[in-house]
Amino acid sequence: MSEIIKASRRENQGTGASRRLRRTGNIPAVIYGDNQDAVSISIDQNTMFYGLKKESFHTSVLKLDLDGKVLDVLVRDFQMHPFKQQVQHIDFQIVEPNKPLRVKVPLHLINGDISPAVKLHSGRISQLATSVELLVKPDAIPARLELDLKNISGGQILHLSDVTLPEGAVSTAARRGANPPVAAATGKNK
Repeated sequence: MSEIIKASRRENQGTGASRRLRRTGNIPAVIYGDNQDAVSISIDQNTMFYGLKKESFHTSVLKLDLDGKVLDVLVRDFQMHPFKQQVQHIDFQIVEPNKPLRVKVPLHLINGDISPAVKLHSGRISQLATSVELLVKPDAIPARLELDLKNISGGQILHLSDVTLPEGAVSTAARRGANPPVAAATGKNK
């Protein structure tokens, strides 16, 4: 994301102060990391609401202008209102340029509809994992990972080792020695 998100420090905290802040079109937020105490900030509601709708927003290093100082941050957590289309709170982590981060990256399955499992074996594709946790430097975070299913046949299971990771990225599951399944195809391989 190329635009700079404006933020300002907030002094008042608590439920009442957060409600008053939301009524003005802003939301309470917190910035933490970089070996410093957490900083309470306020940020524009609309910017965050529409940003959070984009999948790439969750894995992008964002520029946050906090009272004139621009910080590189990553969205770590957010809370939505139970029934209103409104962000209640958001947490940001300060990104250090050369320090690897743990990031959950969305996993997309492609070409499942043209695979032998679907075309020849009347099977279905099941996505068993929607994201992959990576340990990666901030400048190499991918927006998403893709797993090509054009050669999957009925009854076959694809694992995390079948997903092509960007250079410099390591799966946290692979570091633990695990290779969990990420996609499976039903149907009989005749």
